[in-house]
Amino acid sequence: MSIKKHIPNTITCCNLVSGCIATCFAFFHEPTLALLWIVIGAVFDFFDGMSARLLHVSSPIGKELDSLADDVTFGVAPSTILFSQLLVMDYPSFLQPVSDYVAFAAYIMAAFSALRLAKFNLDERQSMGFIGLPTPANALFWGSLIVGGHDVLESSPWMSMALLALMLVSCWLLVAEIPMFALKFKHWGWRGNEVKYVFLLSCLPLLAIFQISAFAVIIAWYVALSVGVNLWSKRA
Repeated sequence: MSIKKHIPNTITCCNLVSGCIATCFAFFHEPTLALLWIVIGAVFDFFDGMSARLLHVSSPIGKELDSLADDVTFGVAPSTILFSQLLVMDYPSFLQPVSDYVAFAAYIMAAFSALRLAKFNLDERQSMGFIGLPTPANALFWGSLIVGGHDVLESSPWMSMALLALMLVSCWLLVAEIPMFALKFKHWGWRGNEVKYVFLLSCLPLLAIFQISAFAVIIAWYVALSVGVNLWSKRA
């Protein structure tokens, strides 16, 4: 029993270490490797909760450790990817005097990720869905966008402004009171799971078409689909 109860926390620590490695690669301007370690961290994040439920060893310390690990892997790491990208970009002339400091704005996203995780821990409405954009989805969006769209992002000084604006939108989405579906199935039938199956099936051609940028496109589609379903439900 003494070994079994430590398995989920060990997996969570692997998530945390993955986030630290991703952050280091991001600092060294290696966004592809940083994204890889974010994905590895996401795998560990999936299995730590599953192992805790299967082994019946959930604990308050595990919940707190999970949030800490998630903020590093899905908050600090993607913020550092954005920070490193903003460091090497051109800026419009009116921002040139403060261009050396603008990149630090990327860490606003890490703060909002921490707030998102704290809200998730206290919000009992999110057992079968999410309220606001999940931090792993946000992290995958930013890693994929910067890795796959590198050439486009450096094509104009105004792209730096577009990135900052998009970062503020993602910060809002993290804490917004917008219901978003989770890929959790109570059964495998079509009825009641229509949105989930449509989303999963649509991901296949997106992966084939956009390749490394597909995560960014898929997360944007996930947000749009969630908002659409929410609006449709309100009208119905």
